[in-house]
Amino acid sequence: MSKTVRHILSLSGGKDSAALAIYMRDRVPQMEYIFHDTERELPETYEYLSRLEAYLGKPIHKTRPDYSFDKWLEVFGGMIPSSHRRWCTKLLKLNPFEDYIGDDRVVNYVGLRADEEREGYISHKANIRTVYPFREDGKGIEDIIQILEDSGLGLPTFTKWGRTRSGCYFCFFQQKIEWVRLKETHPDLFEKAKAYEYANKKNGNAFYWSGDEPLEELEKPERVAEIKKKWEVGRAARLKGNSDKLVQILGGADPEDEERVGCLICQI
Repeated sequence: MSKTVRHILSLSGGKDSAALAIYMRDRVPQMEYIFHDTERELPETYEYLSRLEAYLGKPIHKTRPDYSFDKWLEVFGGMIPSSHRRWCTKLLKLNPFEDYIGDDRVVNYVGLRADEEREGYISHKANIRTVYPFREDGKGIEDIIQILEDSGLGLPTFTKWGRTRSGCYFCFFQQKIEWVRLKETHPDLFEKAKAYEYANKKNGNAFYWSGDEPLEELEKPERVAEIKKKWEVGRAARLKGNSDKLVQILGGADPEDEERVGCLICQI
């Protein structure tokens, strides 16, 4: 065990943790930046992290799990993850994080904001102390966007095509409109995600990424049109009733983003 306290900030590839890295860069010069790479990330995530790394002027260490997603999927009998079966979180993110810090004393910086009503990863290991600088300093979504704009980094580029969060391309927390956008922007990744659902059918147990709707149904033109229409109606309502959040919508951080829990491990 090192006697020196290590300062570690886990990056998800999303806006909040990136903004926190920028916010803390000069406050904690000894900060270690890490990214837990599942090797199933969006290409835009790697591009964003590369630009952030240049801004920080320090390397971003990439952890990797002991075994690949596909290997673990095989271990679990083809049972793809869901909100009730989040084995991916523990095996692809949590374990690599705890392996990386070992028994060292660590201050773990988490990018949860003051305007969020959720909790990030709380380690049960006695050597880890988690802190939330944005909450402590009362920083909300508009502050985060301002930090990113002032730095020149901006929002993650995947927000340009409508993905609201970082994470695996097949993340089960995606909304149906995001699956539609994934198919339109990265049809190859959509097909790969769909292939995992086919793999499950071989066991006789049909587990789907998007609730009880298979992707092969979701991608049908009439269903895509229905999903898009429903999303447009919802967006119009949000614009009408949430003028205070207009800056988020225009900035690419749609408030629908704030309504979902997402993959909290990205906030460890």
